[in-house]
Amino acid sequence: MIRLFPLVLALVSLGACSGLGTLRQASKPNDLYLLTPKSTFSPSLPRVQKQIVVQEPTATAAVNTDQIAIQPTPLQVQYLPRARWVDRAPLIVQALLVESYENSGKVAAVGRSTVGLRADYVIVPDLREFQGLVVAGADGSSAIRVEVRMNIKIIDEFEDKIIASDSFREYVIAASDETPDLVKAFDEALGKTMRDAVEWSVRRINSHAASTQRSF
Repeated sequence: MIRLFPLVLALVSLGACSGLGTLRQASKPNDLYLLTPKSTFSPSLPRVQKQIVVQEPTATAAVNTDQIAIQPTPLQVQYLPRARWVDRAPLIVQALLVESYENSGKVAAVGRSTVGLRADYVIVPDLREFQGLVVAGADGSSAIRVEVRMNIKIIDEFEDKIIASDSFREYVIAASDETPDLVKAFDEALGKTMRDAVEWSVRRINSHAASTQRSF
């Protein structure tokens, strides 16, 4: 029994060290990443004297998270370790779409669906893709292609009907597989997607409003 005591003590000490190491690893904070709204638009974009509300985008469970999704294969989803978006991806996209409409200077007012704004038109996004996909390069090496795809529906709130629907997609190859480069690729792909969606929706709303005569 006396001979066994040092061995037992060593195992207990080793287990304690292992547990402390795990706790230290778990206590390390995640790096949080932001994305930016679009601020440059076509100078020919018409101005619409209408109020727009942007709903929170729908998304699959793989995308509806604050984790940064990477697909090593088309049928597998993984997430970057110790890296997070500042919020769930659909909420980030909703906020950035609102800011992008504001930055266009072409709508009378725009807000989220939660603020109680009386809308003339409602933008209903569906975030179909928001992830990086590992792809083969021309020289046989691998790269990460960030893919962003949104379907946008415009609802005429007065008549409660869809007046237009379209899909917008962008691919951007990340400069490397380092997290900052991946985030830059996400930012570029999302920015291009939002620019196309905002310009398309403003033009469709302008055309619809011009062709619709209402008496209130």
